[in-house]
Amino acid sequence: MEDSYEYAALVVSSIVADGYLRMVKTIPQMYRYIYDRAERATEVGRFRKWAHVFTADNLRPLMLRERPDAVVCTHAFPCGAMAEYKRRFTDAPPVVAVVTDFAVHGFWIHRNIDRYVVATNEMRDVLLARRIRAQAIAVSGIPIRPEFAPSGEARSALRERLDLPHHRAVALLMGGGLGIAPLERMLLELNAVRIPLAAVVVAGRNARIERRLKETAENVGYPVRALPFVDNVYDYMHAADVLVTKPGGLSTAEALVAGVPMILCKPLPGQEERNARVLGDAGAAIRTTKPSELPAAIESLLGEASVRERMTEAARRLGRPNAAGEAASMIMRLVQERKEVVA
Repeated sequence: MEDSYEYAALVVSSIVADGYLRMVKTIPQMYRYIYDRAERATEVGRFRKWAHVFTADNLRPLMLRERPDAVVCTHAFPCGAMAEYKRRFTDAPPVVAVVTDFAVHGFWIHRNIDRYVVATNEMRDVLLARRIRAQAIAVSGIPIRPEFAPSGEARSALRERLDLPHHRAVALLMGGGLGIAPLERMLLELNAVRIPLAAVVVAGRNARIERRLKETAENVGYPVRALPFVDNVYDYMHAADVLVTKPGGLSTAEALVAGVPMILCKPLPGQEERNARVLGDAGAAIRTTKPSELPAAIESLLGEASVRERMTEAARRLGRPNAAGEAASMIMRLVQERKEVVA
């Protein structure tokens, strides 16, 4: 695995990392405007073109050293850089773009990418409208670990193993790796839920947020367990009655396969807003715009079996438990086809 921004100019990584975080936290409306305007653009901007060229040249030594049979891009920036690499170097390997959201932004779209892996037929239609060949598009879903598929372990046994209460509804709260979600405020708002509740909140790799969540947990009227990054989050999804999360592409794809009903809270502008729209319109999630809306949403979901059943069925329609295997098989076929052509 390589971080493409390590091969980009310092100004590019600074704009993307620092600038993005500052913008979505302080002036999200500006980021939404830039994101939507970039989507409507039909030509690559000068700065982006320069960034792709600069990065492609810097990737050359890595490619010569590793001699990969294929390059898989899980972010739009390396996808653009590798598209430029293919234009500049005739010995470039096949390039596969794995779009890890439920909507595809124009920054992903380049006509010399060998394959696109997308989550929905609607995304396929977007690529077709932008003149990507039908044969280059695979609707196999967002790749996730197979452990997110239900294991068959009884929920009672799973809660026993995880030391979670049996006689309370369990809400799992997740805020994404950037630590932007208002997890403390979400915990405080859940005080208003009138159904007996317990919560598990995953702070990720942010020790400061974990400490603050543990302090908040002492000031609410229901049991809360604050966890750092865990490598078995699928167990907690299987044990939970509801997942409250930001609508990141990977975490929501995992939840769809796990079959846990989702309440989406405070999406970031741009891709997360689009994910929330897709999942909400499909009936697989309840959308909220601010933490104060969470108690009513949770009571509606936990209090009505018909709501949970509809959401579970919608999640089954969208969830793709075999997405990773299908994508890997497609990549292997692509590599084999190239070897046959070269031979």
